[in-house]
Amino acid sequence: MLSTEDLATRWTRLRGEKPALRIRDAATTLGVSEADLVALGVGTTATPLSGEWRKLLEEMPQVGRVMCLTRNDHCVHERHGRFEDVQVSGPHGVVLGPDIDLRLFPGQWKLGFAVREPIKTGERHSLQFFDGSGEAVHKIYATDETDRAAFEALVARHTAATSPKVTIAPRPAEPVDRPDAEIDVEGLRAAWRAMKDTHEFFGMLGKFKVGRVQALRLVGEEFARELPPRALRGAMEKAAEQRTPIMIFVGNRGCIQIHSGPIHRLVETHGWFNVLDPIFNLHLREEAVARVFSVRKPTEDGVVTSIEAFDALGRNILLMFGVRKPGKPELETWRAIVSGVEKQAAS
Repeated sequence: MLSTEDLATRWTRLRGEKPALRIRDAATTLGVSEADLVALGVGTTATPLSGEWRKLLEEMPQVGRVMCLTRNDHCVHERHGRFEDVQVSGPHGVVLGPDIDLRLFPGQWKLGFAVREPIKTGERHSLQFFDGSGEAVHKIYATDETDRAAFEALVARHTAATSPKVTIAPRPAEPVDRPDAEIDVEGLRAAWRAMKDTHEFFGMLGKFKVGRVQALRLVGEEFARELPPRALRGAMEKAAEQRTPIMIFVGNRGCIQIHSGPIHRLVETHGWFNVLDPIFNLHLREEAVARVFSVRKPTEDGVVTSIEAFDALGRNILLMFGVRKPGKPELETWRAIVSGVEKQAAS
């Protein structure tokens, strides 16, 4: 294991050699976690937070508009807005504002830092939260529209009395699916057909002890169809072209972040497919998209249709839906987009 001094030296050298390298990728290169590098404070100031995540999140509306960032290995989701309607209880929480829309799992949040880092225009301030394996689960950045005095006061209230020891555990192993032959496929189809709400989906997977991609493979084309990976981009391009408002979910073990609304400016750069809009940015590593499915789930409001993307290990990269309010059927324009990419895939 590297000493703190050796790691700081290697990190400083790597920053000099590759100044544009993202800290997550730098951590992988150095064989450590992102939390290890943040805690070092090389070129930055990282102030440990006390870990009272519920109180901190409930105070976030005081600071005004911020930029929230949630990512996984292959997709980065950035959304500008204000924290509203924050509800955190035990290991779960939600933020239900029109701009910042989060599903939180603070039981997974093990470390947090208030970070100051120099940039060309001055200094960037953020709150960064990490799980037990040192992976970033959520970050909140101050912007020009943030109340900086309120932001600094929040940091002061939540600064840890003593610096916690950064103890990093191995990343949890990915679950292994049972053999297909052991799955009650007819029972799964019947339960799927009987769904009244999309939130029943995960309980159904647990009941039948079936993996998510495994279920999509087995349930049949009435409910799920596998599409070529390129179909994900195709659906986004059609949504942008037609100004169809969509919902894009990107998450990890500690947080799921949601964009609701139209998307406009789509740009491909160096293997990343991007949405670059004023209050919403998405960065998708397309080469990592191994499987894409169109999925239909029955509800009391009618069928809800999604496009779901997974990597080679079966981990979800993102989910995409048409914007829909409870009690209302989904947009016909979104259904037409999904039908269109299915037809194109079949031709």
